[in-house]
Amino acid sequence: MNYRSERARRLERLSEVRAARRSGSSAAEAIEQVDDDEDDESPITDFAAKADFEIRQATARGDFDNLKYAGKPIPNLGESHDPDWWVKGLIEREKLSGLAPAPFRLKKEDAELDDTLDKQYMESRAREILEDFNRQVIDARRQLLGGPPVVTKTRDVELELERWRQRRAERTARAAEEAAPQEEAKRSPWWRRRRSG
Repeated sequence: MNYRSERARRLERLSEVRAARRSGSSAAEAIEQVDDDEDDESPITDFAAKADFEIRQATARGDFDNLKYAGKPIPNLGESHDPDWWVKGLIEREKLSGLAPAPFRLKKEDAELDDTLDKQYMESRAREILEDFNRQVIDARRQLLGGPPVVTKTRDVELELERWRQRRAERTARAAEEAAPQEEAKRSPWWRRRRSG
């Protein structure tokens, strides 16, 4: 027997004794238990036996105590097989956006387009956004890669700009109504404001 295999055998025996002691046996019982096991088995050479040995050691050390999903079902285990499960998990975990296929991304942009337009102060900028959206829809319809169909419709630029102007006028009127009482208070003479306040 060469030096290397003897050293490996001693290390295995030592780890077995430690594992037996951690399981609650006294030192003498642990050595006796290991000696009994040694008589029954030859040194571990089989891969399956080595894996079993490592698992027993880890269990004795307590490596498997307090695992995250101990006693609970593993999430997404029973669902159908999806080859892109890890990509979807990464996107969800990291909250990444803009990576969805064009039909899904355009559908979401279509739903949020009115809010995006309402944030614009200039008509020229609103027109640019609408034209860019229409260009993206047309490009997605021309795609040759396949994938889900594009169901998002293009927007009529002039009609959408008219709707944008109406919403803007309504917001301006509401803001003027809310500011009117404050303006009246500012116009009254200082002695009346002093008496009332």
